[in-house]
Amino acid sequence: MTATAPTAVTTGTLGVPGARLHYEVRGTGPLVVLVGAPMGADAFAPLAGLLANDHTVLTTDPRGVGRSPVDDPEQDSTPELRADDLSRLIAHLGAGPAVALGSSGGAVSVLALAQAHPEQVTTVVAHEPPLSELVDDRDRLRAGTERIIATYLVEGSAAAWREFMAVGDIVVPEDDAHTAPPAGEPDPQAVADERHFFLHELRGTTTWQPDLAALRAVPTRVVVGIGGSSGGELCDRTSRALAAALGVNPTMFPGSHIGFLEDPVAFAARFREVLG
Repeated sequence: MTATAPTAVTTGTLGVPGARLHYEVRGTGPLVVLVGAPMGADAFAPLAGLLANDHTVLTTDPRGVGRSPVDDPEQDSTPELRADDLSRLIAHLGAGPAVALGSSGGAVSVLALAQAHPEQVTTVVAHEPPLSELVDDRDRLRAGTERIIATYLVEGSAAAWREFMAVGDIVVPEDDAHTAPPAGEPDPQAVADERHFFLHELRGTTTWQPDLAALRAVPTRVVVGIGGSSGGELCDRTSRALAAALGVNPTMFPGSHIGFLEDPVAFAARFREVLG
C-alpha cells in the first residue's frame, strides 16, 4: 500500500453542550472515525489520508484540546462526555453507522461510545486503552496518576511527562520532545492543551471502569488493539486485561502506542485487514 495524492479536507465546527468541536472530513464511502485523547485531528491526518481512498474519514480535536474550546476550562473531560461528542458528530454527518478507531485515551472514548450508542458503531477498535482499573496493581497506578498531576502543578509539564512515562513503563530517548526542557517560548495552545490533559483529562480517563457486561452484550464488534512493540508497557497490560475480560483475543498492530503516527502506511494496512 502506498501513499496517494492528498485528499481534500472539509472542516467544520459543531456546537455541543459545553463545547465547540472542530472536525475534519475526508473521502467518500463508509464512515470511519479516528479518535484520540488528548491527540487531535492533526495527529491522525496521515492515517486519515490513506483511509480516505475508500472511506469517509472523520477526525476531530476532542473537547478542550486544540481548536475545540470549552465554555468552562475547569470542567473535566470524561469518557462519557467525549462519547457524547462523538455521537453528536456522527449524527451531524448523517453518514453512520461508523467504524471507530480510538487510540490511548481515544480508545477509552470509543469504548464509552459503544456502551452508550451501540447503534451508531458497527465496530470499535480500542488501541491500547489505559484502563488501569482492570489490572491487579490498580491502587499503585491510581497513586501514580495523582503523582503525575502533582508533579505537573509543582514542577511543570516536562517533569510531569517524565513521571507519566515512568508510570506507563515507557522507555523514551533522552531527547524526547515531551520530557526535554522547553526550548524558547512555548506555544500557548500547547501549554493550554497540556494543562487540560494533566488537570482535567488524565484522571478521568485512566480510572474509567468499562461496563464489561454491556460491552459483551452490544451488537458492536469490539476489537482490542496492541502495538507490536509495546511489550512490557502499561497499556499492553491494560489492553490484554480488557481483551480477557471481554473474551476476545487481542489484535496486534505495527509499532508502539502511537503506531499510527510512526508508520501510518503499515498501520492503515493492518486496520484494513482487521475490518476485512
